[in-house]
Amino acid sequence: MAARSLNCDPSGAQIPFSRHPNRLPHQVNGQRPRILCRRLRPPPPTSSAAGNRGRAAFVMDTHFEGSGFTKISHGEKSTAPGRAGKIPRPNAVILGESPASEDYDLVFPNDDFSRQAHVSSHQQYMEMYRKSVEDPAGFWADIASQFYWKDKWDPQFCLKENLDIGKGRIQIEWFKGGITNICYNCLDRNIESGNGDKVAIYWEGNEPGVDAALTYNQLLARVCQLANYLKDIGVHKGDAVVIYLPMRIELPIAMLACARIGAVHSVVFAGFSAESLAQRIMDCKPKVVITCNAVMRGSKVIHLKDIVDAALFESKQSGATIDVCLTCENKSAMEKEMTKWQEGRDIWWQDVVPKYPITCDVQWVDAEDPLFLLYTSGSTGKPKGVLHTTGGYMVYTATTFKYAFDYKSEDVYWCTADCGWVAGHSYVTYGPLLNGATVLVYEGVPNYPDSGRCWDIVDKYKVSIFYTAPTLVRSLMREGDEYVTRYSRKSLRVLGSVGEPINPSAWRWYFNVVGDARCPISDTWWQTETGGFMITPLPGAWPQKPGSATFPFFGVQPAIVDEKGAELEGECSGYLCVKSSWPGAFRTLYGDHDRYETTYFSAFPGYYFTGDGCTRDKDGYYWLTGRVDDVINVSGHRIGTVEVESALVSHPKCTEAAVVGVEHEVKGQGIYAFVTLVDGVPYSEELKKELVLTVRKQIGAFAAPDKIHWAPGLPKTRSGKIMRRVLRKIASKQSDELGDMSTLADPAVVDQLIRLADL
Repeated sequence: MAARSLNCDPSGAQIPFSRHPNRLPHQVNGQRPRILCRRLRPPPPTSSAAGNRGRAAFVMDTHFEGSGFTKISHGEKSTAPGRAGKIPRPNAVILGESPASEDYDLVFPNDDFSRQAHVSSHQQYMEMYRKSVEDPAGFWADIASQFYWKDKWDPQFCLKENLDIGKGRIQIEWFKGGITNICYNCLDRNIESGNGDKVAIYWEGNEPGVDAALTYNQLLARVCQLANYLKDIGVHKGDAVVIYLPMRIELPIAMLACARIGAVHSVVFAGFSAESLAQRIMDCKPKVVITCNAVMRGSKVIHLKDIVDAALFESKQSGATIDVCLTCENKSAMEKEMTKWQEGRDIWWQDVVPKYPITCDVQWVDAEDPLFLLYTSGSTGKPKGVLHTTGGYMVYTATTFKYAFDYKSEDVYWCTADCGWVAGHSYVTYGPLLNGATVLVYEGVPNYPDSGRCWDIVDKYKVSIFYTAPTLVRSLMREGDEYVTRYSRKSLRVLGSVGEPINPSAWRWYFNVVGDARCPISDTWWQTETGGFMITPLPGAWPQKPGSATFPFFGVQPAIVDEKGAELEGECSGYLCVKSSWPGAFRTLYGDHDRYETTYFSAFPGYYFTGDGCTRDKDGYYWLTGRVDDVINVSGHRIGTVEVESALVSHPKCTEAAVVGVEHEVKGQGIYAFVTLVDGVPYSEELKKELVLTVRKQIGAFAAPDKIHWAPGLPKTRSGKIMRRVLRKIASKQSDELGDMSTLADPAVVDQLIRLADL
């Protein structure tokens, strides 16, 4: 089947949306979100008068009248935070003066940090926030004007939106008619401003001592060479390019090369199975697949080219033939001669790309032209092709990066995320480079050769902003403080958290041990679909509460609603939605706009439904409580339960499976699978291993179940619906809290499951 161009107005079959009637609006995964209680105790003695002055100045600067929420009008009513300056102070510590503990759940920025921050007070934040929601078009147009546009947009087309499915098709457009190129803004614009010799990317290999660096001039040259090659083999504006690469320096180069010529890149995490990769190839029909022969992850060799070969074979069987597989040689993992090869299709990157010119004309694109396609798990089983466009995404990722990390030109920034996930798009590649930052890209795993590797890298490159996932924080926390404290880490200035809510104990360890109680933590909440941060601290602007994402970013209007869609005011728990659009919002699901509307806009008309639960405390702080749909968040990776269930039942000895998420000390959530076998098949540890291996092969190692629970039957209602809340309780060892089971067709099944829990 021929490759096809991607566009922003696809259509397809409608998929029903489940409202999950078994969950109350204040419940997430069958449990009520917990609101942390404040302990009002005297603060520890401060080490300096300056610290006290800093706290007093903060409180005076941020005092607001009212009951904690300021109403701002933009179409509909909006709730904005307004109490951060009126929070009682006895339970606070000050950045750099005392460690955070369970006795003190407020961490104030000190005077020096606030004075130098981009947003130095809650009052300044509120002034900017008010403008961003009262006049979003004007606010974002002013920021967008700081980037290069070959042609400016007509002001009347700066923002066009409809989030109410009852009023017609869902539509979001920002800067329509504006002509730009994100690669040009990442590279050429920074070079023209005098940063050509500044390091753009430090690359650290899997093995200590293996490294490289590219300046902005050198990065542009490498990007242009690949862009010229892609054009030469027939890749045009709108064509898809699938990238299946590990965190080598070629990965951001490939992304930027696609953007330079207007091609749409689809990066697939190089941990997905051949089957998962094939699904994505068959969906977007790329002109070329870019990969690597192999990669070392710690001491383990991953044969990526073999996975790609299997995926291309499967794709071809379904009619999607790929003519070119551009393969990067990674000598540290596998020699060329050992790599399986298909003549006529497979091309070595090192043999062809360096021969092309180091300059390449820019393909100018409309702000609403597609930039990339990123597949994410959905509750229906089929991966969703989230499509982001160019102009709004460019402006939003650059702006969120600047403010959420309080970025300064001298910073060295490291995000540990893989570019196969959205964090690697927005905050490894585009957001930092749009700001002219120096970015660190690390190929290996954080505990190789030992658990001090991260901090060794921090010291080696003088990393000042470190952004990682709670899973990694919890994992390193378990290894002990000594792996951290043996390194200086004096360069660290700001810490960040991404992927899932960070529990307060992990937050405090991250703050106290990694950051020496002197680095603020930007605990960011956002999604693949949002493109960038939605709720996040701004370092220097207000006190932080361990575990809270704090307040909305500029232009973001969060709304917590009940099961009927009624917006809740003040202190509350419910479903997190967003009213009104923001520039970084995704525009559609590729090839299935009906699913886009049904999944995100049908449940609560007029709102974007995030699928997350949320609590807002009496001070206006937001606390994310996890998914409320059938998606499990494992180490920051969203995995659809249907995907795992489908993989399990593909095993010939499995007749039915139900998967739920359970609390996991390290990963946040673990995968717990209830499995019903074919009649007559005995239970065995060997079969458990086979089932886990089946999931690993079909989806990837990250989706492997943590627990297989044998199930003679599953608890179902009389209508045949699996009662998942009962399974969650059993998986969480809360069998005495099963709740009402009057609608079960066979209550005896539950007793059987409880008896088999330890088998």
